[in-house]
Amino acid sequence: MGPKIWVYSIREIAKKQDLSYYQNMTILSIDTSCDDTSIAVLKKEKGKIKVLSNIVSSQVKLHQKYGGVYPSLAKREHQKNLALVLKQALIEAKLLKKGKERKKDISLILKREPVLLKKITLFLKTYQKPKIDALAVTIGPGLEPCLWVGINFAKALSSYWNLKIIPVNHIEAHILINFLNRKIKLPSVALIVSGGHTQLVLIKKIGKYRVIGETRDDAAGECFDKTARIIGLPYPGGPAISKLAKKETRETVSLPRPMLKTNNFDFSFSGLKTAVLYQTRNHKLTRDYKIAMAKEIEEAIVDVLVKKTKKAAQKYKAETIIIGGGVAANDKLRKELKAVMPEKKLCTDNAVMIGVSAFFNLKYKKDIKAEANLRL
Repeated sequence: MGPKIWVYSIREIAKKQDLSYYQNMTILSIDTSCDDTSIAVLKKEKGKIKVLSNIVSSQVKLHQKYGGVYPSLAKREHQKNLALVLKQALIEAKLLKKGKERKKDISLILKREPVLLKKITLFLKTYQKPKIDALAVTIGPGLEPCLWVGINFAKALSSYWNLKIIPVNHIEAHILINFLNRKIKLPSVALIVSGGHTQLVLIKKIGKYRVIGETRDDAAGECFDKTARIIGLPYPGGPAISKLAKKETRETVSLPRPMLKTNNFDFSFSGLKTAVLYQTRNHKLTRDYKIAMAKEIEEAIVDVLVKKTKKAAQKYKAETIIIGGGVAANDKLRKELKAVMPEKKLCTDNAVMIGVSAFFNLKYKKDIKAEANLRL
């Protein structure tokens, strides 16, 4: 007999949790885990989840001069942008209406966020409570200062609008976005690959995960960023390398495939970064050489990711392979790894995936805190 196959849809999971599935429910979700400020509004209606809005305020240009995310700057930008992003999300969802609400004091909640307090207080004085049923917010993993801004913001809205909060694991959200109005055969192996994480996760059923492999040092996205910097490309490195790798050159280079032949499913990309550094140290960075290096960097990273993932899927008799995370937007990876994947705009950090995850985990919690190193 072959492996048991679990086929779950959002409807079936809701039934297993004894939820009133056909009851309309609208969730406003918030993500400030890193350098993107994102708010989305999602509505569950008759077995489907509809994305009413998805607003992302990117900080990429602000962090480019640092070659990566500068945490204190990211925190300040979240404080400045959250009220505006909230307004745009509610406008797009057609849920924003002017009108005064009964004034409530949220100064204690946002005492460490004075800029945000000023902006959101003005917003709350101007507009009515929107027709939403719950809030969802990322609690980790991520940059702790950034996570706290989103959490405190959610707590302030919760207090002012009298709404409950659903805490969301950011990594699980990268997995569950693939289940948005889609049936997926389980068990599955998920490759979560981003700037901060590279993990292989065995999914036997929703909520039951086992990490079977992860990076021992640099994540794949981090390797893209660091090697891009070495060869003079801008941050973020993944898109810059991918773009350059599509160009033609007769020059060639060769790089190692770290841990490709080991008997486990772990990853290591620091050696690849070091190899790029050593090879370029005494080499003139001509246009052709940079193209050749970009091609080989992308090829090396994708080779390791694809072969390790396929090997894991074979060992655990996975019915499907799922990919998620910012690096999942890479064209070469998407082409070579036949997998269930989100559309590109839902690979990078966004609040839609936080809202989708909340629908799978309708567990409200009052006392939530940032957990920068949260695991599955």
